Amino acid sequence: METLKTFLDPAIFGSLALMGFITLWFSLERLFFFKQLDLSHYSQAELLTIDLTRNLTTIASMGANAPYVGLLGTVLGVLLTFYDLGQTQHLNTAAIMLGLALALKATAGGILIAIPSIMSYNALMRKVEVLQLQYQAQHNSHTVNP
Repeated sequence: METLKTFLDPAIFGSLALMGFITLWFSLERLFFFKQLDLSHYSQAELLTIDLTRNLTTIASMGANAPYVGLLGTVLGVLLTFYDLGQTQHLNTAAIMLGLALALKATAGGILIAIPSIMSYNALMRKVEVLQLQYQAQHNSHTVNP
């Protein structure tokens, strides 16, 4: 239990920091890619879609799973709090409240990563839709006017 107590916060918050970094990195990569994208280089809509949606699944996965990582940290923090209380064999309300309050910070951290990740994913998916429609409009104008 001492090992868990020692490494719980660094493991949970390290994982959340890594998830946030990956989300930020891939979001910026997608924005730069969209900015320099030339739709005329694509002969097929499917190939365009493959390039447009690269890394978006990872961003969505980070946003969807960050709350679970935070929740895991909270559950383990609560477990440690109750274990410590059981070891002391006396009930201290202040210790219980402090332990539970500290355990909840992991859930807050997970939500803090999840919200911008999902917002980023949604914004990038909207950009993908716009670019696909622009491609279709360009492609349709070329086929209608030979």
